[in-house]
Amino acid sequence: MAARWLDNRHLLGALFMLPAGALLLVFLAYPLGLGTWLGFTDTKIGRAGVWVGLDNFAFLAGDSIALLSLFNTIVYTLVASVLKFVLGLWLALLLNRHLPFKSFIRAIVLLPFIVPTALSAIAFWWLYDAQFSVLSWALTRLGLIDRYIDFLGDPWMARASTIAANVWRGVPFVAICLLAGLQTVPPSLHEAAAIDGANRWQQFRHVTLPLLTPIIAVVMTFSVLFTFTDFQLIYVLTRGGPLNATHLMATLSFQRAIPGGALGEGAALATAMIPFLLAAILFSYFGLQRRRWQQGGSDA
Repeated sequence: MAARWLDNRHLLGALFMLPAGALLLVFLAYPLGLGTWLGFTDTKIGRAGVWVGLDNFAFLAGDSIALLSLFNTIVYTLVASVLKFVLGLWLALLLNRHLPFKSFIRAIVLLPFIVPTALSAIAFWWLYDAQFSVLSWALTRLGLIDRYIDFLGDPWMARASTIAANVWRGVPFVAICLLAGLQTVPPSLHEAAAIDGANRWQQFRHVTLPLLTPIIAVVMTFSVLFTFTDFQLIYVLTRGGPLNATHLMATLSFQRAIPGGALGEGAALATAMIPFLLAAILFSYFGLQRRRWQQGGSDA
């Protein structure tokens, strides 16, 4: 009987997936379910809460700081994701050429993504320091500015500074993924397009870009997810300041739940992020569907 079960590849596949499924259930499904439930209660640290329905969400809808964190998160995600895509695609096209020391250059490009986020944030905190910023020092010596820039003291300057730090960390991930996609494009397609009279831009627009669409959909989905839920970079660099100008929904949720003690309110804020994350996942799904359509409906 056991031998017959082991010959069943579907059952054997399910058995191999059980450990991974158990880990996902314990470390992902359970915390997600618990956090969602807490969002509908008035739980405080040290005190069990009671069911309050949508009261937390109604409060957050009228809370100016929560609305500001939503605005900050959307601006942060959109601007950083667009910049990471543009710079990552440009870098991927550059690395796809025949360059000397290509392997070494690719390894160097990955460094910003490999360095721990907290260390990157500390480095940027030093670069942005109001008194000892090496950026302000260099610009002053070049005569471009006459006083040091307060990178993290002005709300919009702080937003731009945190976006720059996120882009620096995220561009390598986008570039390497798109580079892998570029290397799957058959050179014969570009040669055929060139014979037909297509210039470099037309080859990229009508040959390279359509074949990269599924990879772009997946890569940008992960990029949006990572950026939208960013916590470490903002928390180490600004703690949400100045004047809550850099608070994202993730950092404000932590602040309300842990230091503030309002677990229910913090969980509700985190739960409110789910629709935006689902939208990013659907973006990836429809990108993959387009790929299947390009292949004539095949599931291969």
